[in-house]
Amino acid sequence: MQRLLLILPALLAWLAITWVAGIRAGLLLLLGLGFGAALSSARFGFATGWRKLVTERDPWGMAGQMLLLSLCALLAFPLLVHASEEMAGALAPITWSLILGALVFGFTMQLADGCGSGTLYKAGASSPTSWAVLPAFIVGSFVGASHLPAWTGLGGPLNVIGHAQPDEPVDLIAQLGLGPALLITIGGCALIALVSIAVCSHHHKARGRSLPPIPSRWFWGAIAMAVMYGAHLVVAGQPWGIVYGLGLWGAKMASALGIDLSQDAFWGMAPHAERLLEPILWDVTSVTNIGLLYGALIADRWNLSVLEKPRWPSTPALAVSIAAGLVMGYSSRLAFGCNVGGYLGGIASASLHGWVWFAFAFLGSIVGVRARAKAGIA
Repeated sequence: MQRLLLILPALLAWLAITWVAGIRAGLLLLLGLGFGAALSSARFGFATGWRKLVTERDPWGMAGQMLLLSLCALLAFPLLVHASEEMAGALAPITWSLILGALVFGFTMQLADGCGSGTLYKAGASSPTSWAVLPAFIVGSFVGASHLPAWTGLGGPLNVIGHAQPDEPVDLIAQLGLGPALLITIGGCALIALVSIAVCSHHHKARGRSLPPIPSRWFWGAIAMAVMYGAHLVVAGQPWGIVYGLGLWGAKMASALGIDLSQDAFWGMAPHAERLLEPILWDVTSVTNIGLLYGALIADRWNLSVLEKPRWPSTPALAVSIAAGLVMGYSSRLAFGCNVGGYLGGIASASLHGWVWFAFAFLGSIVGVRARAKAGIA
C-alpha cells in the first residue's frame, strides 16, 4: 500500500502533464523521475564523490563519474553529429566567468552538501539542509543569470592569446571529427579514473591497508543515468540540465512580486522572456527538475515502513549551507551550469569548456572540503 501511494501521484502527474503539455513533457517527467530515483538509490553524489577522494582517498566516486561521462559521450556524440538539426549540445565558450564560476561553485557545493542535482535529489529524499539550500540556490541562479551577460563581456583567456573567435565554444567534434573527439574524451576519462585509483591505492598501501572494493552502485548508477541521459537528448533535443529551470522559477517568482524584467539583460531577451510568459510545464528543465524531486522521494521511501525523523544540522552549519547555496546558484550561471549542465553536459557534448569546468571546480572543491570541516558541517 505504501508503494502504491508513492507511485500513484507520479502516475497522475504524468497523465495530467501529458494531457496539458503534450507527450514530450510527459516523457520528460518520466525521465526526471528516473534521474531522481537513480541518484537517490545509487547515492550518486558528485560533491560526495569528490569529497571522499580528498578526505578518505576513496577513488570510486571519481571513477564512477568518469564511467558516466564516457558512456554519455559514447551515446551523445553520434547523435549530435547525425541529428544536428534536431539536437544541440551544451556548448559554451571558455570565459573568465566560466573559470571563476566553476572555482566558486566547487567550493560552495561542499559547504551546501550538494551540487545542483545533489541539492534536488537530497531535498526529494527529505534532507532538511537541502530544503533550506534549494530556495537560496533558486535566488542565486536567478540573479546570476541577470548578471551573466556582463560577466561574459569580460572575455576569457583565449582573448589574451589572440584567438580569432574568443567568444565561440571550442567543439572537439567540429575541430577533430567524431572518432578522434570520442577517443580523446573517453581516454581522458579513463586516465583520470586510473590516476585516482593509483594514487589512492598507493596511499592505502603506505598505511598497511588495501583499497576497498568498488561499490556496485557506482556501476549501475552510471549505466542507468547514461541511458536516461541519451533518452533525454533524443526527447528534448538538448542535454539534461538543472540550473536554468531553477533560475526560471526565481524569475517567475520575481515577476509575480511585481518586478519588471522586460529590460533585464538576460530575462528580458528572447527566448527567456517567452519562458517567463509560458506555463512552467512548457520548460524542459523545469519538468525534469520536478520529476527528479519526486523520483528521489520514491526511491528514498520505497523500502521504509516507518518514516525516519530528519536529522537537522546545527544552526550555524545550516546558516553556512544556506549562504553557500545562494553563492552556488549565482556561480552556476557564471559557469554555464552545475555538475550536470556544465560538467557532464559539456564533456558529453564534446565542448572543451566542460573539461575546464571540471578542472577549476575540482580545485575549488578541495578548498571547500577543508572549509566544510572548519564550519562543522558533518
